[in-house]
Amino acid sequence: MARIWSKAVTFFVALLIPFATFFSSWAQPVLTRKGNSAQLIVNGKPFLVLGGELGNSSASSLEYMLPIWPKLKQMHVNTILSPVYWELMEPEEGKFDFTLIDGSILNARKNNLKIIVLWFGSWKNSMSCYAPAWVKTNQNRFPRAQKKTGDGVEILSAFSANNLSADVKAFKVLMKHIRDIDSNDQTVIMVQVENEIGMLTEAREYTAEANAAFKREVPVELMDHLQKNKAMLVPELKDRWAARGSIIKGNWEMTFGKGLETDEIFQAYYYAKYTNAVAQAGKAVYAVPMFVNAALNYKNVKPGEYPSAGPLPHLMDIWQAAAPAIDMLLPDFYNPYFRLYNDLYIRRNNPLFIPEILFGPSVEAKVFYAIGHYNAIGFSPFSVETTEKPEEEPLGKSYRILEQLAPEILQFGGTGKIDGALLDTQVRQQDIRMGTYHLSVSHYYSLGWVPEATKTEFPMAGAIFIQTGDDEFIVAGTGIVVTFTTEDKFNPIVGILQTDEGEYINGKWTRGRRMNGDQDHQGRHVQIASGEWGIQHVKLYKYK
Repeated sequence: MARIWSKAVTFFVALLIPFATFFSSWAQPVLTRKGNSAQLIVNGKPFLVLGGELGNSSASSLEYMLPIWPKLKQMHVNTILSPVYWELMEPEEGKFDFTLIDGSILNARKNNLKIIVLWFGSWKNSMSCYAPAWVKTNQNRFPRAQKKTGDGVEILSAFSANNLSADVKAFKVLMKHIRDIDSNDQTVIMVQVENEIGMLTEAREYTAEANAAFKREVPVELMDHLQKNKAMLVPELKDRWAARGSIIKGNWEMTFGKGLETDEIFQAYYYAKYTNAVAQAGKAVYAVPMFVNAALNYKNVKPGEYPSAGPLPHLMDIWQAAAPAIDMLLPDFYNPYFRLYNDLYIRRNNPLFIPEILFGPSVEAKVFYAIGHYNAIGFSPFSVETTEKPEEEPLGKSYRILEQLAPEILQFGGTGKIDGALLDTQVRQQDIRMGTYHLSVSHYYSLGWVPEATKTEFPMAGAIFIQTGDDEFIVAGTGIVVTFTTEDKFNPIVGILQTDEGEYINGKWTRGRRMNGDQDHQGRHVQIASGEWGIQHVKLYKYK
């Protein structure tokens, strides 16, 4: 009887395995749409990434990382963006070493942190510096890109089947390993495929394979995308195509004209195809959200002078057509044009996440604007471990506020009831409409009586606003003054019924001071001083 029972149990378990495999196949982090924005779902719940990207070499040593983990916790970071280096993971072809990724996942769990893996595979900042030695030293098998002169560059060719095959095999093994050790915990929540892809110092490659492809007709899948999305194409591409009559069949120069811009479009298509094949292979094993990042261009700089053909805003349609396995095209910020490029990247229904931004004195304000105004799923300054005083770091103070507000941000995100402000010397005032109210948000230094009002340079200030009821708001951030008006014809004057500062303790709002005196200028406005961080719950009323 016992033997029969044992066989029955074995049979039952065998039946369950396929079902367990089926359910585990979708039990991973996913991106979902909510209203006019996207949300990252981790362990079945919406998740806000308060991130920090490690310096390029930090994750190459577990010992080096030991003192960094406490720093990250002190700064209220909840996610690290950490490289996985192809050369260290596959030092010999077909032989894999997962010591670093396993150690990172284990330490992240111990510190209650999540990880976004940065795959430093074929390309990192355009170059192929993290390709294994067995790839770098066998140029016949793994060819480099070439310039017009025929000279090679330290960039693997996107037109080589061998290059792609080697990258795909390694990435697929990595994703399988992550699935096997982490799918239950979901420590790894997203993956960046390659890093800042782009061609230097030319707009495109000039290998024999690339030259042959350039003479062929534009692939049907791209032509189909152009036709199906003609009305919605980004203007930069739409206008260039229209200038050639919006033809639906022809080679690259017939379709887009001659010039560096066409060279870049061509190269972008093949970079995207290559990256898509890598991402697709990884997702076939473990389908976590995957994205690519771009080293940003700027006007009057030619392709090849900046990393040409990466996932840049004027090439979004090319990348979306050729790389459907990529979930997000994202900007890396090392220029001051934060609003401009975020506006460009939210086109074409592209979700926003800031995977990399200069770790400078403005990030503590920009994070409020990114999450409030753009509904970004997260924010991540570069090389955050370099801070010497993490407990005093301004970014950490902003993250502490956002950590408390995360449930409200995730609840109201995408509903039109959340927005943000970003102020500085050039932009000292911003108008926001929420419900029946207008919020006029000014820099704290605009208050005439504060000592800093005479300064000519204003530090960057930022805030997030959440409308939690018809007449109720959460105001949080640093360095702002908010006045409220309304278009209500029957009760045209807005008063502040009450404003309370406080904090969320274990998810529950705990009121501090009632700010209805000098702190709100006797009901005229809500304010949070520069150099201070706070959360205030505000109730308004209207009267004649």
